[in-house]
Amino acid sequence: MSSITHCDLLLTADASKVVIRPFEIAVEPRDSNPVQASRAKRIVEAVLDMPERSVATELALVLEDFADRHTETRAFFEARCEDIMLFLRLNEEISPARRYLIGAYFSLEYAYAAAAIMNPSVVVHPDQKGVKRGYTRIVLSLRTVGEGHISSIAFREAELGPGTEIHLCDVPNSSIAARAEVDGETVFMSVSADTPLSATVLFPATAAQRNGLEDLRMTRFTEGGPKAIFYGTFTAYSGQKISSQLLETTDFQSFCLRPLRGSASHNKGMALFPRKIDGQYAMIARQDNESLYFLSSPDIDLWEGGTLIAAPIHPWELVQIGNCGPPIEIEEGWLLLTHGVGAVRKYAIGAMLLDKNDPTIVLGRTAQPIISPADDTRNGYVPNVVYTCGALALGRRLFIPYAVSDSSVTFGWFSIDDLIDNLLTT
Repeated sequence: MSSITHCDLLLTADASKVVIRPFEIAVEPRDSNPVQASRAKRIVEAVLDMPERSVATELALVLEDFADRHTETRAFFEARCEDIMLFLRLNEEISPARRYLIGAYFSLEYAYAAAAIMNPSVVVHPDQKGVKRGYTRIVLSLRTVGEGHISSIAFREAELGPGTEIHLCDVPNSSIAARAEVDGETVFMSVSADTPLSATVLFPATAAQRNGLEDLRMTRFTEGGPKAIFYGTFTAYSGQKISSQLLETTDFQSFCLRPLRGSASHNKGMALFPRKIDGQYAMIARQDNESLYFLSSPDIDLWEGGTLIAAPIHPWELVQIGNCGPPIEIEEGWLLLTHGVGAVRKYAIGAMLLDKNDPTIVLGRTAQPIISPADDTRNGYVPNVVYTCGALALGRRLFIPYAVSDSSVTFGWFSIDDLIDNLLTT
């Protein structure tokens, strides 16, 4: 059995991490008279009727309460005011203070990680400037859960050093929700160039995403160009239906989020290979809710069919298996972390080794999990679960960030040599 070296770090739910978000006040007539204004219009008209001194007083109270908790408060209030004025078809020349106050009434503060932090993935950071020799800067993606069990995507930067060192970069006091522009089902999100990545949060922006962006599986994709593309598959949850979608970025400042198409995209847990295989994009996915399939496509947005490569066979995974992130290319082949569900819905993490040239061939798989819930990790929002959405190979070391009971995130290291020995002898 391969042994894990645990890091003495734990990321937990944090109600102090907040962002300013739109407050969608219902637009309903106050009575049956169609001439009557909506609630939104009533609020705007009340602010327009305020004496300038009252506007200044109320705005000062708002800024005193919230300005030191956020860095772009006035800009956000101005944008919200513009949205509301356009919605209500109002075109009045009003003072900046009055515009800020109108925007404030249609805003809210949201604690995006108050309930849980879970299901991380990891890639090498696109910016390695200033990193000491022997260290690697990384990007962690995290599924963060707040009020209403709404899942968003947050990020943490860290540096991995020799041995089992990990140094998490400081998190700014203020977090910022990426601005979203929706074009049909595609969403373009962005933050300003001076927004730290560890302060950036991506929120649902379409009806298909309404209840969450779940379980981002990031990979650094290379096609021989001068710049790597970072892709991440994730589950969009509307509150009733799920669908697989794709995140794309090159700099972690601008993002494109769009639905995947095809019959294979209607399942959870798709994970993209970090390069093309035989000229095709490739995925590992679960097509029948219990087994792993290999998929290939000339179009990264379109996925059909699939070839069965592994079904549940061991007691610890007898209910179902799935991937735990994108396959990792090593000397021996493709290292694929898996999750298995066993008795009493206990989730554990295992591994497989796939042939480098033909990933439908399984060269080895762990008969026992490599990470299982233990006494100190089995309690939480969803007990008896360990889970990851991606790991990173650095030389012959494997760094695995993983979630504990859908509540928190911790970190561990494996020797790839030991893991391969385990895979090929069981």
